[in-house]
Amino acid sequence: MEPTEPRKSAASASSGRRLRIAVAGASGLIGTALTRALADDGHEVVRLVRRAPRTKDEVRWDPEEGYVDTAGLAGCDALVNLAGAGVGDHRWTDAYKQEIRDSRVLGTATLAAAAAALDEPPRVFLSASAIGYYGDTGQRAVDESAPPGEGFLPSLCVEWEGAAAAAQDAGIRTVFARNGLVVAREGGAWGRLFPLFKAGLGGRLGNGRQYWSFISLHDEVAALRHLLDRDDLSGPFNLTAPDPLTNREVTAAMGRVLHRPTFFTAPEPALRIVLGEMAGDVLGSQRVLPTRLLESGFSFAFPGIEETIRAALRR
Repeated sequence: MEPTEPRKSAASASSGRRLRIAVAGASGLIGTALTRALADDGHEVVRLVRRAPRTKDEVRWDPEEGYVDTAGLAGCDALVNLAGAGVGDHRWTDAYKQEIRDSRVLGTATLAAAAAALDEPPRVFLSASAIGYYGDTGQRAVDESAPPGEGFLPSLCVEWEGAAAAAQDAGIRTVFARNGLVVAREGGAWGRLFPLFKAGLGGRLGNGRQYWSFISLHDEVAALRHLLDRDDLSGPFNLTAPDPLTNREVTAAMGRVLHRPTFFTAPEPALRIVLGEMAGDVLGSQRVLPTRLLESGFSFAFPGIEETIRAALRR
């Protein structure tokens, strides 16, 4: 039988220790799934919120003001940063690009500084990043050893990861999860694709030759827990399935699994008119490999696209 929920990591399962883990961005797609999995395994989850706390498991923070109620972080074994404005939520105006940047860079810097200032810092600071770090790689496969690309997203990711310097300088094990496209019905890019394909309106974007580096929500959460538990792991890790596919191949797989035609296409000129600068990200190719994750011993439950799509439909 295929797994339906992220499995326990070897470390947490074997030790049986109840951990206290603070999570920023706990209400997002990945944050919701991660906090549920942690709570189900008996760990204490502290949610960082930008309003007045309503429950005892919430802690106030304000990334724009550089504020965290550090008393609420006392005793935390780990601090997880998944906060950030949605890259695809709005057209990329100058103002929204600034919001995307600030929500990530200021938030990461605020949390890293708070962790470093604690009398007993967490043993690990796990901060989200993105495979946008590599820019458009065309047909070339890249892993964590590749340099950053050029453009808005690569420069953002470099600054985003650099904002964790306070935690690193304090000797806190710091990990960057460079997330790929998470396949889920609940949100993200696939949350928008599923309704279109179910209605028979799905199709390739542009010429369809651009690579999409995807990961199931199950494996995303399992990988984050793997990175949290392994004290010997630090630095960047690509969270993507081991076999990235082209948009054309993904489109065909969606059609097969959902038993729907995929005749429609979104021509490149139309996408650039509708999406503006963000079209470059949609049409760009990112063939990203999870080399370090695999070398660390992580095993994907859903390595292929069809099984990943089916897993998302079962949730």
